[in-house]
Amino acid sequence: MFEAILLTIVTAATPLVIAAVGELVTERAGVLNLGVEGMMIMGAVCAFAGSYLTGVPLLGVLCGILGGAAFSLLFGFLTLTLVANQVATGLALTLLGLGLSGQIGESFVGIPGVKLQPIVFPILSDIPFIGRLLFAQDITFYLSIALIIGVHWFLFKSRTGLKMRAIGDNHGSAHALGIHVVRTRYLAVMFGGACAGLAGAQLSLVYTPQWVENMAAGRGWIALALVVFASWRPWRVLAGGYIFGAVGILQLHAQALGIGVPSQFLSMLPYAVTIVVLIVISHNRRTTLINTPACLGKPFVPDR
Repeated sequence: MFEAILLTIVTAATPLVIAAVGELVTERAGVLNLGVEGMMIMGAVCAFAGSYLTGVPLLGVLCGILGGAAFSLLFGFLTLTLVANQVATGLALTLLGLGLSGQIGESFVGIPGVKLQPIVFPILSDIPFIGRLLFAQDITFYLSIALIIGVHWFLFKSRTGLKMRAIGDNHGSAHALGIHVVRTRYLAVMFGGACAGLAGAQLSLVYTPQWVENMAAGRGWIALALVVFASWRPWRVLAGGYIFGAVGILQLHAQALGIGVPSQFLSMLPYAVTIVVLIVISHNRRTTLINTPACLGKPFVPDR
């Protein structure tokens, strides 16, 4: 039973990790995109529609990634080209995503989807306890690990990553040195949107292989909190994602076991933990200020 609980925790944590690491890159470039929830739900409906209509789950994953990235371009155009307020635009993007996904997915409600099957590694998957946890997972799990490793290397080991962090810390100085601030931010926003779309695809093809309106259920907001929890460090995103995933799954098991706690309290537990974590982090202002991109959420216009 313990192994089964761990497997469900991995499944629940994966979309949080993917969405959070995408938002981390976006924020490292100095852009605050609060529309993660909207991009996730758009990725979920695009992925479900793509896999259902083609019968190929991997094409559904690709549709989810493209759906999230395309939706992020709307945010990029409004905030980077038209220099609209990033907070208001992100909130509007979430509301638009929730409404538009419901409209697109109306005809798919109640239809069983095509589940993304796990990739089983022979022999390794038979290792007691860790075999199924590490070597019999779907492709989104392996992509989440690859994203953490790749983003860490990109941000702290590559020249391009150094330029991106420079933009997030001081876009004026970066522009003066000849770095293309707006172009880099567009790419970062698209990467964050693609990751959010992939996270949404995991929800509709793995976590719950069907389309349910508003199935993101606040996970986009938790992903945003994860970025702050991780102090904009990829490896901490991985740890935080599994902590939040565990809280969400354990409250479900607690309800199933009939523990004498109101189900409403258990259902709100993951979000209550999010609030508590943010309060605790806010007390360590020194660490927060050191790691927070100095230009986060600030507009940039090259000719000013």
